[in-house]
Amino acid sequence: MAVEFYGWEVFYDDDHHLSAEQEPKAGRTYTMYHGTSVQIARSIITAGFQQSRDGMLGPGVYISRNQKKAERYPLNSARTDRVVLKLQVDTGKVKKIDTDNHPMQKTWHANGYDTAWVPPNCGMKAVPSGLEEDCVWDPNRIEVVDIALAPDQSITAELKGLISGAKRNKGTGMKPQQQAGNCGVCRKARATPHEIETCWGCGNNICTFMMKHKCRV
Repeated sequence: MAVEFYGWEVFYDDDHHLSAEQEPKAGRTYTMYHGTSVQIARSIITAGFQQSRDGMLGPGVYISRNQKKAERYPLNSARTDRVVLKLQVDTGKVKKIDTDNHPMQKTWHANGYDTAWVPPNCGMKAVPSGLEEDCVWDPNRIEVVDIALAPDQSITAELKGLISGAKRNKGTGMKPQQQAGNCGVCRKARATPHEIETCWGCGNNICTFMMKHKCRV
């Protein structure tokens, strides 16, 4: 008897948005934000993030899924010198830190985690605002994708141009369908390469992030 159908159909969270109180899942890519100055924003876009030496959660890059949190930074700076970068972040393995003097507050990476997550309104004295915060150990897990806030239209246009230039100049050495941006098979935006395979039913290229694949033999 001939087999008429191979494939699958899934429901897919295309935007990867979480509300601030939702715990990020390991291995997913999420939209987050980082507040900084105009000059440092230029540097981040062109050269990438750098780990902070220390902080509430130890070394890493401090970001948030709450844009309002990012808009507070840099602290004590004029609003005319504040930029909020919109990011795509591969969180990796996540550790929740929700109490003061947590035993892994600054050692989470040494214990095998890629990101530390402070939930909103968890009562930590180090976060008087009560707003959600994340610390990502490896800056390479973070990609700047847009400008969420800038002092004026000219700076917004300049920074967006730098983002476009950085994407063009990014030499990954990978095949086109594996480059950063949109996957050439599933067409989904991603920060890390998708695994491209050959369908054993029809022989076409498939990506496991495709919402649907059908083939007839």
